[in-house]
Amino acid sequence: MPTPTIYHNPRCSKSRQTLQLIRESGIEPNIIEYLNQPPTHQQLKIILNARNAAPQEILRTQEPEYKTAQLNQNSTQHEILNAITQHPKLLQRPIVVNGTQAIIGRPPENVLQIL
Repeated sequence: MPTPTIYHNPRCSKSRQTLQLIRESGIEPNIIEYLNQPPTHQQLKIILNARNAAPQEILRTQEPEYKTAQLNQNSTQHEILNAITQHPKLLQRPIVVNGTQAIIGRPPENVLQIL
């Protein structure tokens, strides 16, 4: 079984709770502190494919960076992925990838579905 990866923000309570749930399940995940190590386009595409999701689903639209990046409801996948790589704060948190599945840990218990 692959080791799960969590795109983690240690300052976010939901991210900390999700990481704790993973560890309480007896698993030590790969931890990517995405604010310090922004995801690449390829990593974001893996997340989208694993979620079978549109890029808007992994995007935080309430952050000031959303406006700075000049994004809107009609932004393309390429524009959104560029914005996230340039402004990683725009990435929903936390995201856990396990093999071919990915889930947003809001609420944290969501992660249990893919462990």
